[in-house]
Amino acid sequence: MAAMDAIEALDLHKRFGNVVAVEGVNFQIGEGEIFGFLGPNGAGKTTTIRMLTGILKPDRGKARIMGYDVNRSPVEAKMLVGVVPEEANPYPDLSAWDNLVLVGRLYGLSRSHIEEKASRLLRLLDLYEIRERKAKNLSKGLRQKLLVAMALINDPKVLFLDEPTGGLDVLSARKIRELILELKKSGITTFLTTHNVEEAGALCDRIAIIKAGHVVELGSPEELKIKAGAYTYVSVSFDRIEEGCDLSFLEPFEYKLQGSRLLIVCSRPADVIVETVEYARARGLKILDIKISPPTLEDVFVKVAKGE
Repeated sequence: MAAMDAIEALDLHKRFGNVVAVEGVNFQIGEGEIFGFLGPNGAGKTTTIRMLTGILKPDRGKARIMGYDVNRSPVEAKMLVGVVPEEANPYPDLSAWDNLVLVGRLYGLSRSHIEEKASRLLRLLDLYEIRERKAKNLSKGLRQKLLVAMALINDPKVLFLDEPTGGLDVLSARKIRELILELKKSGITTFLTTHNVEEAGALCDRIAIIKAGHVVELGSPEELKIKAGAYTYVSVSFDRIEEGCDLSFLEPFEYKLQGSRLLIVCSRPADVIVETVEYARARGLKILDIKISPPTLEDVFVKVAKGE
């Protein structure tokens, strides 16, 4: 039996007056997948998330969670979902513990289940020792971890995280990333939006890039690098090389000579290295070192965002 898609976006459209926010967005996300959703500001990320979570009704198309139509079966769909919005706070005058208890009650969970799950989540996120502290007295990093705990109290099958590590210190951000990977082992599907492109590349199985309301790229981080034709950086160090020397063989590429080191930006590094070795041999130069830096996901994102 084929695995069910945890999240389905089927031809989603949304306009606000004359502004087209989302137009024809399609993707399917499998159970247990970590799916990154990237795009510049105003690209349609938040609108898409709000349609997937039932906050906004699409003008056209469907959103499904574990097979449930979000608009036709909203209760069933929302019971399977945990959400951490980008701009949200726990209830400030409630303690960390009471915030979890409140959310658990809203989901109709039993007292024993709430207490067991709240204790486990607070320990997992290093919040147990400050469980009686009011949320308004917590640091941003602790509040963010509490929001993640609140989103997990109902044992969701699908977790939406909107900028979960934004503004956090290094240790808090690492804890959130480690948790996302642990949740994957439990079969939880995570839908992640972040401006930290390299974070998405390290965590996500697949990534969609949205621009002006359209998904323009979709694939694994490595597939996106290949599809986008992102450039590779080649650094060649010589024993000597003179300023003003003939480097016309590199004219098709972007390059810079820094002392005796040649920096080249290209899409076919093997060809460039062969030509550089031939150049050095013909002029009696000795190559001391060759370094190749593969393209980063940030390079891909910038290239796609610019429409290159």
